[in-house]
Formats: sequence, C-alpha cells, structure tokens
Amino acid sequence: MHISIVAVGKLKEKYLKMGIEEYSKRLSAYAKVDMIEVTDEKAPENLSLADMERVKEKEGVRILSALKPDQHVVALAIQADMWSSEKLARQLDQWATYGKSSIAFVIGGSLGLSEAVMKRANEYLSFSRMTFPHQLVRLILLEQVYRGFKINRGEPYHK
Repeated sequence: MHISIVAVGKLKEKYLKMGIEEYSKRLSAYAKVDMIEVTDEKAPENLSLADMERVKEKEGVRILSALKPDQHVVALAIQADMWSSEKLARQLDQWATYGKSSIAFVIGGSLGLSEAVMKRANEYLSFSRMTFPHQLVRLILLEQVYRGFKINRGEPYHK
C-alpha cells in the first residue's frame, strides 16, 4: 500500500518532526509513506469570510495538484464522522483488498479545506470534535495508521 499525507504548511517544530520520522520508520514495514507539504497561504489574523474562502481556495488548488487521479482521498475535517482505531484498521484492510492501494489523507491549513478538495475526497474523517493544530494532526494520523496495521496483523501494539 502507498499512503500519502498531503498537508498544508511546513512543519517547523522539532518534536513533531521527530515523532513523524519515528512513525514513518515504523510504518515502512507495512506501507510506503510520503509526506507532501503544500505551501500555506499567508493571511492576516482578521479575515473576512470572503478572504477566508479565498485562502482555502488557493490552498485547495495546491492540494489538488499534489493528488494523483487514481488515489483514494480521505479528507480530514472536523465536521466529518469520527472513526475508532478499529474502524480505520478495517478501512485500511478493505482498501487494500479492493484495489485501492494508493491512499491520500489530506490535512488542510488552519482554516480547513476548500469545497473543491472536499468534493474530490472519497471519504471524510474526523479525529475529534476538538480542534487540534493541523501540524499535530500529521503525527496523530501516522500513529493511527500504524496502529491500524498492527491491529490488522493481530500484533500487540494497540493494547
């Protein structure tokens, strides 16, 4: 399986980089993992609703250009359904079984994802109704994907 994580913005925090490197290394036994960073749109703190939409649209164009036509796209969005770790594990198994061997998880910027990216997505996933820094979500996602592979193989990590 080939998993791409397409995320808005450059990761700067050393502790997050270290965690992502660790889980990427662990995942290499189960899947090929790519981390694709697209440039975030610089914007002032106080934006109008129209300005927010423009920012999301510009970031969305960058996200869409990073996706391949054959990828199964999962958009991470706070308003989406929440999955358990076991459900993610089942989804990983089903995708692999039914020929969806190239999966892209998409993480938007601080304003979320554009309508165009949401329309391109095949599935939607929320980790929580809580808001997390989008940089931290990368690490959480990698850990959960790793956990999913361990669950599917009956290995003890998930206990």
